[in-house]
Amino acid sequence: MNAARQDAWTEDEDILLAETVLQYIRAGKTQLEAFKDVAEQLSRTSAACGFRWNASIRRQYSNEIELAKEDRKKQNRPKTNAQQGEIEGLEGNPIDNAISMLEKMRTSCLDDNAFSLYEKEVAIKRLEKENEVLKQQLDRYEQAWREMGKLWSWVNESNK
Repeated sequence: MNAARQDAWTEDEDILLAETVLQYIRAGKTQLEAFKDVAEQLSRTSAACGFRWNASIRRQYSNEIELAKEDRKKQNRPKTNAQQGEIEGLEGNPIDNAISMLEKMRTSCLDDNAFSLYEKEVAIKRLEKENEVLKQQLDRYEQAWREMGKLWSWVNESNK
């Protein structure tokens, strides 16, 4: 680790500290672990990070802390074997993953003899509608990224 710093905290360092602590809370890790992680990144001591968090930053992020704790609780709920099997190994675009998972559920739903023909048709229609909603969301996200790209290009051109 580099020599400990004694200069003032920047806004970027405060944000890094806050985001890291929130990420650790969501993951069920301790704040002390987050302080150690940030300390290494910023060449500060973990005590300095902890003091900064408790003295200045924590109050500004009280809502986010509660949301992170709720997220942690949701993640720690036990999953059924079927849910766990579907969740493992998912990578890439979350919308694509959701669509893939819904298609798998649809297939398993259709194969299950416990459903009547009517129930299968209703399930298929519901999944198709949900799939369409997810595709529309994906289209909106892609459009937003295109707009951000245009804005970024415009800003770069303006700064020349």
